[in-house]
Amino acid sequence: MEKIISETLGRIQPPDEEWRRRAWERIDNLVKPVRSLGRLEEIAAHVVAVQRTTAPALDEKVVALMAGDHGVVEEGVSLYPQEVTAKMVENFTGGGAAICALARHAGARVTVIDMGVAAELAPAEGLLIRKVGKGTANFTKGPAMSRGDAAKAVLAGIETARELKAGGARTLITGDMGIGNTTPSAAVCAAITGIDPSELAGRGTGLDDEGVRKKAAVIKEGLRVNRPDPDDALDVLSKVGGFEIAGICGLIIGGCAEGMIVVVDGFISTAGLAAAWKMCPETSRIAFAAHRSAENGHGKVLDFLGMSPILDLGMRLGEGTGGAVALHVIEASLRMFREMASFGEAGVERR
Repeated sequence: MEKIISETLGRIQPPDEEWRRRAWERIDNLVKPVRSLGRLEEIAAHVVAVQRTTAPALDEKVVALMAGDHGVVEEGVSLYPQEVTAKMVENFTGGGAAICALARHAGARVTVIDMGVAAELAPAEGLLIRKVGKGTANFTKGPAMSRGDAAKAVLAGIETARELKAGGARTLITGDMGIGNTTPSAAVCAAITGIDPSELAGRGTGLDDEGVRKKAAVIKEGLRVNRPDPDDALDVLSKVGGFEIAGICGLIIGGCAEGMIVVVDGFISTAGLAAAWKMCPETSRIAFAAHRSAENGHGKVLDFLGMSPILDLGMRLGEGTGGAVALHVIEASLRMFREMASFGEAGVERR
């Protein structure tokens, strides 16, 4: 499995700077003051550099929502019981969740991937079963999973990206569901970035100040017990991660290797990106950071990765919701690029 992951990493190509130059040449010749549309221009140029075309488009858009449960909820790091994960998956496939509404508005479809939900899920349209295990172990008492299972989860994410691309998808939005998953996400980010857990632990589903302090202590204990190697992403994922976080890591790797536009959602997805970045730094140069969430550590990790989020709306739901909303901004940038007239076409003298 690790060999296939390595081979996929080797297929990732950085954004093409010659295509980016061509994009800027067109953008700067559009009938407007130079660089007057700010980030919209940067976003369009980046899509051109990734897609290597002067007719950039998002085409078919898919929210790939990875779901899994976490043994660390035994430590009281969430206000909700583990059983809610399976109930929310049912809500996703039934079309009633926030991401379903926002994805419909953005013209994207939602695919839910069971990476490690503790319950057995009934077959449903839009649900893929890639279960590596029935929830992770409590990482305050030992590794969350084996290294082999971490590799299996990453590979499942890679294969999911390939399957979605083969089915016509060209734009991939990462999403997540898993009660308690802000805790392993913070642990993964702390291990990789070296940022103190107290700066990364957030309110999650609504913890009070004491709950946040307890969460930070749980993360520190997990790191002390397991001592993950910050230079080995699989080691970090196996010791303090989650099946869906490892799956998101694989989704990002697979999407980048397939030349897809990859839009990374919030804190949990960014933990997956941090692991992908450790394996291949180009992933953070290819993917878009959809938004800066209200989770305490999200902005700190984005800064560490050198990424500027498209939106900052105080969101912290996850599910891919920030990614779905960010699609509208990316679409607007591409409309600008494709549909605006140049100075010559508009008959406007350029000064």
